[in-house]
Amino acid sequence: MASAELLQTLGNKYSAEILDATDEPRSAQELSDELEIPIATCYRRIDELTEHNLLELHDNILSDDRRRIKVYRRNVDAIRVEFDEEELAVDVEERSEVTNKLDEAWRTLSEG
Repeated sequence: MASAELLQTLGNKYSAEILDATDEPRSAQELSDELEIPIATCYRRIDELTEHNLLELHDNILSDDRRRIKVYRRNVDAIRVEFDEEELAVDVEERSEVTNKLDEAWRTLSEG
């Protein structure tokens, strides 16, 4: 049943676009503006994708006006869906550790 729930989440309007846009960390407002998604819908999709571990809270950055802003990044590099006569299978390829370490190193350098 988890595969069906995951597929339903992926099928929701804007979910694929959000995953595509979050290869690099983005805030909900950035996603809303860039993808032309209503902000409330954007937050709902972020919650759904986070619940299924497809998206993660990457950081909580400080804005220019000294407010905390949550930025999100996808946890996956690929998602494959297979159908056969007996079952539905969703294969999720998580981001590699090398990619995660490079992202962390870059973030540390850019903060310094």
